[in-house]
Amino acid sequence: MAHSAPLQNPTANAARAPSVAFYLVTAFLTSAALLVLELVSARIIAPYVGVSLYTWTTIIGVILAGLSIGNGLGGYWADKGYGEKFAGLIILASGVFSWLSLYLIYPVAQVVQPSSLNVLTSSFIYVASLFLMPSIALGVITPLLTTIAARQSKNAGKIIGSMHAVAALGGIAGVFLTGYYLIQQFGSRQVIFSVAVMLMVLSIPYMVKSSANAINTLLFMAILVGAFTGLTRNTLFAKVCAEESAYYCINVVDRSDDVAAGSARGLVLDHLLHGINHQTQPAYLIAAFAQAIDEIVFTQFKKDYHSGLEYFFAGGGSYTLPRAIKATDYSARISVAEIDKSVTEISARQLFVDTRDFHILHTDARVALASRQQNFDVIITDVFHDISIPHHLLTREFTRLVDSRLNAKGIYLMNVVDHFPDPRLVKSIVKTLRTTFKHVDVWMDHAPANSSRYTYVISANHVNKMPAEIIARRGLARIWLNISEVMAGIGLPMQALPILTDNYAPVEKLISQLLIHSQK
Repeated sequence: MAHSAPLQNPTANAARAPSVAFYLVTAFLTSAALLVLELVSARIIAPYVGVSLYTWTTIIGVILAGLSIGNGLGGYWADKGYGEKFAGLIILASGVFSWLSLYLIYPVAQVVQPSSLNVLTSSFIYVASLFLMPSIALGVITPLLTTIAARQSKNAGKIIGSMHAVAALGGIAGVFLTGYYLIQQFGSRQVIFSVAVMLMVLSIPYMVKSSANAINTLLFMAILVGAFTGLTRNTLFAKVCAEESAYYCINVVDRSDDVAAGSARGLVLDHLLHGINHQTQPAYLIAAFAQAIDEIVFTQFKKDYHSGLEYFFAGGGSYTLPRAIKATDYSARISVAEIDKSVTEISARQLFVDTRDFHILHTDARVALASRQQNFDVIITDVFHDISIPHHLLTREFTRLVDSRLNAKGIYLMNVVDHFPDPRLVKSIVKTLRTTFKHVDVWMDHAPANSSRYTYVISANHVNKMPAEIIARRGLARIWLNISEVMAGIGLPMQALPILTDNYAPVEKLISQLLIHSQK
């Protein structure tokens, strides 16, 4: 005869219910904290290595590694009989490690930045040194508390399922809250500070079992918080970014040393100088690629250059080139698709840009161009942020969209950072453009002495065969060489490279040479 399970004491169940409920709250909050740290970590390291597929791969990999280690340790310690007080210590440790990441970023940067390490290695060092330990500690908590909770109930399956479900919900809440609100509202360092304090406070109920113990615990916590506040005060309240938007850590820096006279400022997005604007001479183009684009447009249109051309810019940034064109020909009509509204606002406030002269759309450049039912004389793509390249603006499908929005004599231009002397991404872009345009050319103003990164300019049109060289007609004395034929004969042959499509655009693979070489 089967024996039924003995009935549990209702009083005991009532006493245990709050503990299990609090375990669920803890699983929710600690899982949310882990995902908050994962998102914020990209912002913390962005001023040093940028944000790209590679940095995100490193972040996700390191966080998952820490979580896996923590899960394993949590299960092991649970089997060894560790209880609530130990769980409290682990939660406290996760808060301490999170807080320490604020302090460690600068010592780590002082070691990594002067070195010759490549982007991949640098990214791994930053993420592992700052966020591996918090990830391990946070990974311990859910399996440990799940085991403790399961011992208190005959419904172990329900407990395990509930803990995992609540932990997953916490992670989801952490992702959406951080990405949509916290970073933009408070800043990345303040978010980490808040997470650390929350975890420390969360640990107290697990360690406090009596009034005497409560006093000791609170005293210890006060000393700990005071010590860490003093240690991280300058880091926490330092103005690392003039503004943190949904996309970038934005800074404006003085670049007056780059001009012969007067003052100039530059826009830095994450770690990359995006453009430099002279205060009183808007047509003064300091960056070689910006000047090249202007000179190529003049070469294309010559006497019609000042006849009120229609421009479309995919990417605004510092608005250096739109500003220069407008200053040269006030009749020019300029539309700009700049996805980050904060970039536009800070350019207007601090980079001497009168945005009233432009028609600005704060949306993705491809979406903006597709929605416009007018044609343009010039379309310029300037959205490639170092090694973070939106592949959907390189593909054959986008090329055809561009062609459909160009007038018969129009020209399409872009600047791309790639490796010298074998720019494989540039070659693939050229190959892709040639599926649509008759004339496609690549321009350089000088050949670097050694293998390095370089900003190339690419032009494409249907009507004009470009000359072998273009000499600057104004501004800095420069000469740009048309290297289209020379480039095709160097390194990997063109036929071995893919045409980029919406379905297949291996941009990261093509620029891998930028990652395996040092950042210097």
